[in-house]
Amino acid sequence: MVTHSRRGAVLSLAAAGAALGLARPLAFIPPALAAAPLEPTVGFHRFKVGEVEVTAVYDGIWRKPHDPAFIQNATVEETKEALAEAGLTTDFMPIPLTVFVLRIGRRVILCDAGSGVGQWQANATHLPANMKAAGIDRAEIGTILVSHFHPDHVWGLMERGTNAPVFPNAELVVHAAEHRWWTAPGRVETLPEGRRAAGRRIAENFPGWTNWRLAEDGQEVAPGVRLVAAPGHTPGHAAYLLGSGPDQLMISADTMYVPALLAPHPEWRGAYDQDAAQAVETRRKLVDRVIADRIAICGSHFPFPGTGTIRHDGGAYAFVPTSVA
Repeated sequence: MVTHSRRGAVLSLAAAGAALGLARPLAFIPPALAAAPLEPTVGFHRFKVGEVEVTAVYDGIWRKPHDPAFIQNATVEETKEALAEAGLTTDFMPIPLTVFVLRIGRRVILCDAGSGVGQWQANATHLPANMKAAGIDRAEIGTILVSHFHPDHVWGLMERGTNAPVFPNAELVVHAAEHRWWTAPGRVETLPEGRRAAGRRIAENFPGWTNWRLAEDGQEVAPGVRLVAAPGHTPGHAAYLLGSGPDQLMISADTMYVPALLAPHPEWRGAYDQDAAQAVETRRKLVDRVIADRIAICGSHFPFPGTGTIRHDGGAYAFVPTSVA
């Protein structure tokens, strides 16, 4: 299971750990008690998955105005109700962004590259400072596991203004289907108007980079890490499954991007899902696997530090976040 450093140690719920079949209790608090500051006072959180050190690093938060189009099959009032039940603000839709850094032996692996110091949202600028505070040197990063090509996950690969690669010597791993889809000739013209600027930036830069490694579903992409195809949010969206000894962590990216909404309502369809029906099917499949195999989970837009566990709650799910003291 996942073990936490002193920074993340809180009172444990031993009964919940036993219910999950774990050898020792998880450190977490119930959602009803999970109300927390929107932005953390400490921008990183370190924990262990077996012998692997994982560091969650906070990039920032999108205070998204409520929009009736955000969830296609739910009203704004229904989304506010779900936020309130999770102990979150209802003044806006809180969408934080966290990246995860793995230390596997001497290798330093970054899971997604963040939003590029304000290139996605003006207040998502904290990644460089928080990585420095966590003792992570950008020059150490030898591999980047990319979940998909949305701006909040890959604009951090490019310098603002010049589009020069930030990690020219790092291996960039991505699901082959994602790379093929976004870089296909003529793709930009097929995109909705609101996505064409992002599509054009990808098309003009990513195909020329020679450090991409295109991987397939189930392929080991780093020691103990396998790509898990999770399409729907984008055509080649991928999660990554980390295993070390008996412990596992599903790095789920945007499969359940706002768990306050999509855990109790996994059938809700997000506006940013390119194939919403497939995204719902993928969500249920991945989360059912996480529960059945007793895997801890983290997500890019989960409340910081972005980690926790999921359990069944009738025909839906309940997300139990890890707490940071």
